[in-house]
Amino acid sequence: MKEILIQWRLLYRLMQGLSAKAIVHLKNKEAYVPPVLGDPTPKHLSNPHLTHSSTSEGYETDSSSSSQSSLHTQSDYSKNEDLECVNKPKYICMQEVNFDHNALSDNESFDEPKSCMMPIEESIVVNIGTDSSVKEVKIGSSLSPEEQTAFIALLREYVDVFAWSYADMPGVDRNIAEHRIPLYPNSKPKQQKLRRMKPEVSLKVKEEIQKQLDANFIKPIKHPEWLANVVVVPKKDGRVRVCIDFRDLNAASPKDYFPLPHIDILVDSTAGHAMFSFMDGFSGYNQILMAEDDMPKTSFITPWGTFCYRAMPFGLKNAGATYQRAATTILHDLIHDTVEVYVDDMIVKSHDRGEHISSSKSFFDRIRKYNLRLNPQKCVFGVTSGKLLGFIVSKDGIKVDSDKVKAIQELPPPRTEKEIRGFLGRIQYISRFISQLSTRCEPIFKLLRKNVPKKWNEECQASFDSMKEYLSNPPVLMPPKPGEPLILYLTVTETAMGALLAQYQEGTKREIAIYYLSKKFLDYETRYNPLEKACIALIYATKKLRHYLQAHTTFLISRLDPIKYIFEKPILTERFARWHAMLSEFDIQCVNQKSVKGRAISEALADGPISGDEVDDDFPDEHLLNIGISRWKMYFDGASNRRGNGAGVLLVDPYGTHIPFAVKLSFSTTNNTAEYEACIYGVKAALAAGAKYLTVYGDSNLIISQTIGVWRVRDERLQMYTEYLQQFIPYFEDINFKHLPREQNSFTDALANLAVNLTWENNVKIRVVTIEENDSPVVNLEHMIAALNLQDDKDAWYADIKKFLITGQYPEESHKKDQLAIRRLAAHFVILKDRLYRKGFDGTLQLCIDGEEIQKIMGEIHGGECGPHMNGRMLARKILRAGYYWTTLESDCVHFVRTCKKCQFFTNLNHMPPTSLHNLTSPWPFSSWGIDIIGQIHPKASNGHQYILVAIDYFSKWIEAASYAKLGEKQVSKFVINNIICRYGVPFEIISDNGSHFEGHLKETLEKYKVRHH
Repeated sequence: MKEILIQWRLLYRLMQGLSAKAIVHLKNKEAYVPPVLGDPTPKHLSNPHLTHSSTSEGYETDSSSSSQSSLHTQSDYSKNEDLECVNKPKYICMQEVNFDHNALSDNESFDEPKSCMMPIEESIVVNIGTDSSVKEVKIGSSLSPEEQTAFIALLREYVDVFAWSYADMPGVDRNIAEHRIPLYPNSKPKQQKLRRMKPEVSLKVKEEIQKQLDANFIKPIKHPEWLANVVVVPKKDGRVRVCIDFRDLNAASPKDYFPLPHIDILVDSTAGHAMFSFMDGFSGYNQILMAEDDMPKTSFITPWGTFCYRAMPFGLKNAGATYQRAATTILHDLIHDTVEVYVDDMIVKSHDRGEHISSSKSFFDRIRKYNLRLNPQKCVFGVTSGKLLGFIVSKDGIKVDSDKVKAIQELPPPRTEKEIRGFLGRIQYISRFISQLSTRCEPIFKLLRKNVPKKWNEECQASFDSMKEYLSNPPVLMPPKPGEPLILYLTVTETAMGALLAQYQEGTKREIAIYYLSKKFLDYETRYNPLEKACIALIYATKKLRHYLQAHTTFLISRLDPIKYIFEKPILTERFARWHAMLSEFDIQCVNQKSVKGRAISEALADGPISGDEVDDDFPDEHLLNIGISRWKMYFDGASNRRGNGAGVLLVDPYGTHIPFAVKLSFSTTNNTAEYEACIYGVKAALAAGAKYLTVYGDSNLIISQTIGVWRVRDERLQMYTEYLQQFIPYFEDINFKHLPREQNSFTDALANLAVNLTWENNVKIRVVTIEENDSPVVNLEHMIAALNLQDDKDAWYADIKKFLITGQYPEESHKKDQLAIRRLAAHFVILKDRLYRKGFDGTLQLCIDGEEIQKIMGEIHGGECGPHMNGRMLARKILRAGYYWTTLESDCVHFVRTCKKCQFFTNLNHMPPTSLHNLTSPWPFSSWGIDIIGQIHPKASNGHQYILVAIDYFSKWIEAASYAKLGEKQVSKFVINNIICRYGVPFEIISDNGSHFEGHLKETLEKYKVRHH
């Protein structure tokens, strides 16, 4: 017992030395190694049996069987079903392979931990092999007899895509993927020395190494440059677990940033389907082979020799990225269509039950082609719901995994800060389902603040119990329906923001929740004004919900309108300019809540955040794929007046190309029939263009309401138009009619009036109407300046700044101080169209000019057509507002005005001498005095004095002073009485620095004479 305790202590110190906060297990994967020639022939041991278990602290304590696990990258951490804390642990990168002492037969299966994708309904075990060679897989119990027969036939046809043992696993095609370990150029190989082991431990390590050799997982190697050590973890049953310490190798290898699928996109894309098949790759990472050149880098040392890996082991830095890249490459054209992939877990999905067989067949064909094998024990086919990354997906929507809810509900009250963060970490993972989060958890949040006692009180317990009660019946969320607009509710408080993304349920007016979102404002964000808080809240929501908002029109419901504030602000600062650019890619319209029919659900908004993450308002990377359907848009409007009749149509394709139509109606119509003519013309044009998904927008509420059947058509003529329009609807996969306010349909209104007002000959055909926008007049100051053909910028005052911004180079023979000054100045300038602009303090850009440009601008603004001949300082301000700048602007303007002949002839002469104005700090003499002390003075005066007490009258500037050898409260009080009160009367106030000399006796004296002291 003592020896085991010492081993555990050594292991704990070792883990601390590896900078690990916790050891986190990954799901078990059997390793594959291809046949090797020339290997020694050790004692044969058939079929290693790999299992897995771990305690909550991460130390392995398998009571019945050994296991294979590893401590590795964050990509695999996200798959861990026991998300425990907000602060994710650091990872020790190790490889570990263990085998059961009892050998298995070739057709026996292996015990592995739960996958992140699992069915939740009951399944039926069927044999797809023969009576002599039983090969069992699982199918859904809800399948009809006909569906069961079809699935069994399909699985028997593709029985070779399953691996029943390591002999059935050929390894993924090397042309698709093989694992490489690139190294930094300056990295040096490291060889760890063999750690000392007791003889009995060494023999157990030998036994494990022997099993790996028998399974072709590893091979002996000589003279390796990289050499890692083994970490031996004892088990309860006396056996050991052998891990490989890949810390040095991982530190020398750059990270592979191949992305894992975004969980929200993966879950939303899976939910809403009628049937699923959940599958898992056999032995995970070990199906991918190591590159021949990189095998020696995985070398490790034992008392029995040095070995390296043939197949990709667990624990390497980029193993997860390599497997995800391989799966994406193999299934790239099926992903987000009929297949979803998360590392080695795969789902086949179908909206129609009858299509699932064909979808599964396409999937099997693909993985058979590239030698990817499935684990039959962890696959189930033809189910209607299942667990996916901690959520339950089905045709009905997305639910919280009941196991996660149960784990939270069974948690005891937290006792330490770590346990509090662990509880909040579990809540954060399912925060998408929780509204009013800060209201429920605010007492718990307070415990994490600095300088706050970590005491669990009754208020915290009530909050804890409230959250458990809420999770007993969490809401069901739904992924958004393509083509339908979204509703984004936004709530902003003093300290937090909350948002709810919703959508009308198809065919009803009931709103369904899609996503809850919340955020606590950081300290500096709490000082924003309400509109700026609404803007930062909207930016945060668009970044988190970007993959939803890109594919849908979104109606924003908020007490404040951040959209109008950002897009109609006349002058944009850098921050608002970034927000403006980021929001411009979304179709977001701020509407009044009353204009959106449906029940008010503002009370369901997320009232607060889990954490105060800083809003990153840099432009986002395109790491999320838009999975929305490409839709066309058609806007129409009709016009009928005494000048004639016309129809305007604007067709917008999915790529944003605008195709306008202006049609003159040369027959008698009413305004309503003109609207119908425009609508029908636009629908025909969309069909001719090949549109299958179309949204029609019109500002005539009558036409829209009659078309969708909300209003009855009583006029016989309009009824004919309605029936004619209905004939075209079946030709579209999906068509929607939306009412649009008139001010938002101004373009088609202009097209309709264009057709009404223009006349042209019948033989003339106009194919293209060019519409442009000029942001400046044809003749302006910039064109005048360009026409002057001025000298080159080399001699301009801004030449060094412009050169630095373009090339990053400093002037020749410049000193470090000069270079620092140029860098600081360059931060306030920007280059646009080869011209240098200065960033104004109000957000405007000011063109930098020099030489003759300066004289031209000053002359035009001071004495031009509208020049009022203002003074020099006013002229400088006018030039700045006009958008021009140079360094000597004000002095040049003053000099220019003084030399203006017209100003000298006609200006009024002011003969009064200029005098500066002074603010009166005191209304009359000797009413306010300031008093202070000078000293100690070194050396002392001849009489030994070293302090001077000085008093000044603020009105007359009269000074009273006296010197002292020692200065205390009594001397100061006596000075005030003798030198101020007795000479000039009782003052109104005396001002001091409230030092110790001006307390005590002086304070009593001033109170006696009722003199204010401050």
